[in-house]
Amino acid sequence: MTALASRQVSDPPRRGFWHLTWPALVGLAAAAGVALTYQLFVRRSLGQSVDTAALQGADVGHPRAVEIMTRALNGTTLISLVVVCLAAAAIGVIRRRIDLAVGAGLLVIAANLTTQLLKTRLDRPDLDGFPAPNSFPSGHTTAAASVAFALVLVLPPAIRGIVSLAGATYVTVIAVATVWAEWHRPSDTIAALLIVLAWGGLVAAVLRARRIHVPAVAGRRSRVSTLLFLITAAVTATAAAVGLLAVAMSERLTPELVSGRFAFLTGAAGITAAVAATFLIWVRLAAGDTTSTPVDADGGTR
Repeated sequence: MTALASRQVSDPPRRGFWHLTWPALVGLAAAAGVALTYQLFVRRSLGQSVDTAALQGADVGHPRAVEIMTRALNGTTLISLVVVCLAAAAIGVIRRRIDLAVGAGLLVIAANLTTQLLKTRLDRPDLDGFPAPNSFPSGHTTAAASVAFALVLVLPPAIRGIVSLAGATYVTVIAVATVWAEWHRPSDTIAALLIVLAWGGLVAAVLRARRIHVPAVAGRRSRVSTLLFLITAAVTATAAAVGLLAVAMSERLTPELVSGRFAFLTGAAGITAAVAATFLIWVRLAAGDTTSTPVDADGGTR
């Protein structure tokens, strides 16, 4: 037993090149996704038309759905976000992981500053006959997603799965609600998610590089949350792709082919798919920072 314990201490699992580089690659890909979303849905006439159709079709009349979305929007205030950020920092300190606390704070601040900078600097040409100031990306969605990512990062691996599911649900409601309230188009919310993921990838890469010499253990991942995210992303992405094709045909070839409500539901499906995919990736990135607990020669932990 003593020999086994000693071998566990002397031969920790090695962190490979891919372990250190793929978070940065995820961040770069997400940043490229923001640029692509802007080009397709803001700088192109058809993209603007499809996006605006989803915005104008948001006439949800179900009382319970309206109540949930209204409460979610009203509850997303600067004070509530600051409280969650402070809680995330406190958790990192309690776990004796100051690096996680700092990383979570950097993620929230950088993502929200980036969103506000892009919103004020990017141009939105009037290509669909629906003049409106630029709303790309969504500030509400960025705020909600960034604090959810921060909590997932600082919490112990054993509960990251359930927290990520709760966070993804909340972010989905917020993102869809901003479209329902006609504050944002679907592309605004998807771009916001990608901005948060881009900064999350950068933070994860720095955290992994900083702890490259710390012994690692296999990250504990929730199979339930992973499966739910995969199923949700696959089903809603398929629905969004089919719906997007139908809305595009309605806008360009066959007017009145689909209703405004259909366009809104298509946008909601695309948002749901984006949330599920980004949270699935983020949980895996956060799990990659798991490190081993030191083991004494007698097999105990310290």
